[in-house]
Amino acid sequence: MPFRSRIKHTATLAERLAAEAERLRERAKKMPRGAQREELLRKARQTDIASHMNEWLSSSRPQSPKQ
Repeated sequence: MPFRSRIKHTATLAERLAAEAERLRERAKKMPRGAQREELLRKARQTDIASHMNEWLSSSRPQSPKQ
């Protein structure tokens, strides 16, 4: 059976997602307008959504998402 390495994270998932979203936005700021910049901003938004979903799923009593 192959050995699977484990990673010990020092930051919470929410912290890592927030840092990734910020990193993507900073990279996008340095780029000229275009498809690559829009792709980075899209990934940053997806990371924000993942953070919100994690927060919702981790809550003690999940309720339907607010629109």
